Formats: sequence, structure tokens, C-alpha cells
Amino acid sequence: MRKQILIVGAGFSGMWAALSAARLLEKEANPNIDITVIAPQPELRVRPRFYENAVETLVAPLQPLFDVTGVNFLRGTVSQILPASKEVSWTDASGETRLQRYDRLVLASGSHVNRSQVAGAQAHAFDLDQLESAAVLKKHLQSLASQPESEARNTVVVCGGGFTGIEMALELPGRLRDIFGAEAKTRVVVVERGPQPGSRYSNALRNVIVEASAELGVEWQVNADVESVNASGVTLKDGRTIASQTVIWTVGVQANDLTTQIDAPRDRQGRLHVNANLQVVGYDDIYATGDVAYAATDDKGNHALMTCQHAILLGKFAGNNAATSLLDVAPLPYRQENYVTCLDLGAWGAVYTEGWDQQVKLTRAEAKKLKLSITRELIYPPKADKAVAFEIADPLAPFV
Repeated sequence: MRKQILIVGAGFSGMWAALSAARLLEKEANPNIDITVIAPQPELRVRPRFYENAVETLVAPLQPLFDVTGVNFLRGTVSQILPASKEVSWTDASGETRLQRYDRLVLASGSHVNRSQVAGAQAHAFDLDQLESAAVLKKHLQSLASQPESEARNTVVVCGGGFTGIEMALELPGRLRDIFGAEAKTRVVVVERGPQPGSRYSNALRNVIVEASAELGVEWQVNADVESVNASGVTLKDGRTIASQTVIWTVGVQANDLTTQIDAPRDRQGRLHVNANLQVVGYDDIYATGDVAYAATDDKGNHALMTCQHAILLGKFAGNNAATSLLDVAPLPYRQENYVTCLDLGAWGAVYTEGWDQQVKLTRAEAKKLKLSITRELIYPPKADKAVAFEIADPLAPFV
């Protein structure tokens, strides 16, 4: 019987896992292993750009790429993992439930924002979690122009001062000017639990965030927790309220719930602990990658973050290693010692840092140019050319 590598998810990690596995199968001239991806659609949704205005365009088709590289695609959603029988239960596009067996499973099902911990957030807050929810936010912002002017209409509250919250907040002053006109009095407020803006980052990066925020008029409410959200705005735990018709939730990112179906250690974000080959602890036949993997990037105590940068390389190693285990070829231990950040800061520009200590290397227009090259070129899928795709899919190919 033909062996089966099954990949759940077609995001950055799932896509690259499929291409990396296909690359190795061709290199080893083994035609007796099938690679199958199950995902809701054969497209890469460019989630790092969902804070931008043209959100509906932020998709890249994958079917032509899968066709030329010999990857099978099943349109559907996985609901259950059955490790004992080496199967997954999934629902196809017509709503029928099916079983798909595997010899090696690569879980690349991503992450989601959890709004259930705060009263009213589920019902009243917007998010950038999925293409559809980002499109709902865009439509809402555009609809504000037809509303009567008020403080609540002209105020946007961003809950969470991590990278997603910062990029959204600093994009908003320009977006709101486009909607309301240059003379409108608008307000953008970031609610941050930490003691200062960007408190989890290096002093150098934090100083840039503070400078850009001040120049663009973005306010920070620090040492602040959200108690509740309603149609009128947010209430903080100290009793203060901020009137707003637009509350954007960017905190509480959790690994996809499929991770709970595997009896293995998980971190506080629900990510599965994996070994150096990205096998889930206790399961030689299950690999975790991208936002569902708690993976060491080096020997210094650093671990992969829920970022596109880590998801891409994690996917390449996971797919490669799932294939090696069926081919009796030595696996490649995952390593990603280089870490960079490139943060979009709206009309101010951007900031680029290198290293886990986040040394600032570029700011403003120079960094913005780099940011655009990363998010509009580097992270997109390769063209539907097998040789090109396989060259980039090599886990040891140069990357960030």
C-alpha cells in the first residue's frame, strides 16, 4: 500500500511542509508516497497583512503550485484526529464527513484569537484573525462615514499592544483621515497591560514605537486591562470607560483546538511540545509546525514565535522530516538562530531589528521599503514552477 503524508492546513507552514516533502520525494526518486493537504481552500491567506485596507486581495492561489509539484489537495475542514487508527475525520465541501488515513501527519492548523475571556468581546469587538473578520472590520470602518459625528464614532480602541495591535493602531490615523476627511478629530487608543508602550520589547525598539505613536497621535493606556466590551465602547478594570464604536481585539492568540486531541505536553498558548525533528513528544508519526508547535530555535533557550517568519521555516523542516522518516533518510534538526522583526508603523514608516535582543538597524522610509519587500514578495508562494519551488523549499536554503 502507498504511504501517506497528510498535512492539515494550507497556511505558511502547511504550504511549505507540502512543498518540502514533495522536494525530498523527488530527490530520492520515490514515487510510492502520496502527499495530501486538507484545508478549507487551496489558497494562502496573507495574514500578516490583514491590518491593511485592501484585505480582500490578500490571497495567493495554491492549486497551480500543488499541481506542478504533485501535491494532492482536499477541500474541507478537519474536526478530529484519531492517533490510534492513524486517521483524521474531516468534512468536505458538500458537508459530508470522511476519514483520511495517514502514515505521517503534519499538523499545521494555525492559531486563532480567543475573545471568550472578556465579557462582550465576542459580540462587540472586531479582529484581524481571519480574512473574513478583517473584511468585516474594513466594511464597518467605511460605514462610519455615514454615521453622525460623535466622539464614539471617531474613536478606535485597539486592545493589545503586541505587534498586531501596534501595526493596526499606527495604520489607523491615516485610514480614518481617508474615511472622515483630513480635518476630522479622530482618536486611536491602544489598551496595553504592560507598564509602557512596547514593554515586552527592547529599549531601542520601544523608543521607536513611542516616537512613532506620538508623531501620529496614537494614545497608549498602559497598566490597563479590559473588563468588558459593549456597543458603547470598553470598560477598563479600574472603572474608566472609553467611548468607541470600534473596538479591535488583538490579544489572547491560541493554537488551533486540534492540538487538544493529541495527548502530549502543550505550552500556555496550546502549542504542542516537539523535539528537534518537530515530532510531537510521544508520537513518532505526528509532526507539529507553525503556530501549533512549541519548538526550540537554538540552544540558548529561544523558541519559535507565532510569526510568519518562523512558520515558513518550521514548515520546511516538518515536511522534510516527515518524508525522511518514510524514506530511511536522516532528518534535519530544526534550527533558526537568526531572528528579525520588521514592524509597520503607518505613515511614520517602519522599524527593522536584528537578533533576539532586537537591535534597531533601520527606521522610517528605509525600514518601510524593507517591510514592503517582505510582506509583498518574500513571504508569498513561489510561482508554479517545480524547479523554483523545490529550490526554495529546501530547509537549508538561505532564509531570513
